Amino acid sequence: MLAYVFWHRPREGSAVDTYEQALAHFHRSLAHAPPAGFQGSAAYRIPSLPAGPPWLGSSGAVSGAVQTQQAPGAGPGYEDWYFVDDYTALGVLNEAAVGHGHRSVHDDLARHFGGGAGGLYGLIEGHPPDGTASLEQVSLAVWVGRSPGVQRRMLGELLGDGMDPRHASLWRRQLVLGPAPEFCLLAHKVPPGVAPTRLPKGWTATVFEREALWTG
Repeated sequence: MLAYVFWHRPREGSAVDTYEQALAHFHRSLAHAPPAGFQGSAAYRIPSLPAGPPWLGSSGAVSGAVQTQQAPGAGPGYEDWYFVDDYTALGVLNEAAVGHGHRSVHDDLARHFGGGAGGLYGLIEGHPPDGTASLEQVSLAVWVGRSPGVQRRMLGELLGDGMDPRHASLWRRQLVLGPAPEFCLLAHKVPPGVAPTRLPKGWTATVFEREALWTG
């Protein structure tokens, strides 16, 4: 399974409630008429997310530390997850999102869009969220990455230590589409595998608490 993850913000001057309604309408449209290979989606609000993708603005992180990202005074940011079977289904979703049946709600959302970035992830361990209740329960997203120049390590089998595979999932970045972290762990609590004492030097884990706006 693959997941296209998209981080975004409304444009300056756009009302937050209007943006969130348009976002929910778009996800609802996909759920009502799902493209081939589409397995569901979710949209989350990340309160006080700094401008830009969630891994930006953390240059002061201490290597091997687990952080909870905060930016007092900043408006909310948003994180969308689109689950698909494979790369073929990803292409179908890309075309369908602006095609017949979804274009009007997509364009309505785009009118309020202020900027964003994306990443593509593949499931490597655990159980993918597969329903409204499950998607709402994975309120934490733990993003694990390394500083420039730090040696790549095989961490996949270690990061999942202590997570409940029935209610959590570990994902690895598939393509370098930007500065997205190499791993993401979705869960309802931080597992021991990403504790400060477990991460190698130069690697960091940033925890984001999310509020579900749409799951389905």
